[in-house]
Amino acid sequence: MWDSIRRIPYSTPGRWVQVLDLSELLAELDSSAYYAVNAFLAQLFPLLPFLTKLTLYSGFLLSRRALASLTHRDGNSNIRALGGIYYDPFIYSAVATGEDPFVQLLRVCVNLELLEVTGIGLDDTDLESHFDNTENIKTPHIDAPLYLPHLQSLTLLSMPSSLLMHVLLLSPLPRLQRLSLTPYDDIPFPASLSSLFLETHGQHLRTILLFTPKSWPTRYHSSPTTILHTSPYLRHLSLEYPLPALTATFQTSLTGVSSPFILPLQILSIPRPSSDFWVTLERLLPFLPSLQIIRMRDVRWLRHGMTSRAHEAGIQGEMREWNCRLTRRGVRLLDGDWKESRGA
Repeated sequence: MWDSIRRIPYSTPGRWVQVLDLSELLAELDSSAYYAVNAFLAQLFPLLPFLTKLTLYSGFLLSRRALASLTHRDGNSNIRALGGIYYDPFIYSAVATGEDPFVQLLRVCVNLELLEVTGIGLDDTDLESHFDNTENIKTPHIDAPLYLPHLQSLTLLSMPSSLLMHVLLLSPLPRLQRLSLTPYDDIPFPASLSSLFLETHGQHLRTILLFTPKSWPTRYHSSPTTILHTSPYLRHLSLEYPLPALTATFQTSLTGVSSPFILPLQILSIPRPSSDFWVTLERLLPFLPSLQIIRMRDVRWLRHGMTSRAHEAGIQGEMREWNCRLTRRGVRLLDGDWKESRGA
C-alpha cells in the first residue's frame, strides 16, 4: 500500500484515481469471466482511497467478497456517486452474522449524492406468489436507518421490494430531489414498496421518472394516481404504461372550503400519445399553469422530406393532433430527442 519512497500510505497511480467507469467493459464481458473480474476488483478497491465515482454495469453482480473489499477500505467518505449497481436481494440477503452487504456499504458512504441500483424484477411465478402470500410476508428487522444527508438522486429500477428498499424507506433523505423508480402499484404492501416509497419521500421531490426496463416479455405495472398529491412540488414528471388517471390536488382553507392547488409542474413525459390520457391531461391543465413541455419519450418525429400522408398516419398523426391542441394552450410538444416538429 505504501509508495516507493514511503511518504504517503497509498501507491501511485491508485491515489490519483477519482472516477472509475467500468460500464462499457462489463457490458461486453462474458459471464464466465465474472468470477475473475470480481476477484480482481476485490484487490483493486483498497488501492483507490480517493475514489469519488464508481460506475459498474446493471447486468454485472458484484460478489460479496468484492463488496466487502469496497466497504472495509479507507476513503469511503470520498464516494459521491455509485452507478450501474445490480442488486439481487437473494444473493445479498442478510446472513446470521450481519446485514445486507450492500446496506453495509451505504452505511460508510455518508457523503453519497447519487445512487443507481437495478434489481431482478418479477417473473410471472413471483407475481402469483406475491399476491397469494402478502399476509405471510414479514417486515425485515432494521438495526438503524441509513445516514445519507447529501443524497440528491436515487434510482431503484426493477425492484418491487427488498431489504435495501426497506432501509431507504425508513431513512431520512432530506436532500433527495430526483427519484427514478419502477412502479408496482398493483402489487399490495408489503410485497411492493414502490408506492409507499413515493408517499414517504415524495414531499420535496422535484423530478420523478417512472420507468420499466425493457425485457422480453416486458410486464408493466400500474402507477399510483396520487403522485401529484404526494409530490406537490414536482417540476418534471415522467410516467410509464399503463398511464395513470392522475388526480388533482385540493387544499382546504381555514374556512373549510376546498380549492384547487396550483402545481409548479413544467415538464410532463409520457411514452406516446393516448386518447384516454388526453382526457386526464385536459382535466389537469387548469391546475398546471407552469406547464411548458409535454414530451413523447418513445416517439420520434418523422424526418423532413417524408410525404404528408406519412406525417398524418398512425402515431405521427396523433402527435400532430396533440401538437395543435397543445400549441393553442401555449405548451410545446417534444419527441424523445427533445425536438419540436419541423412542421410546427
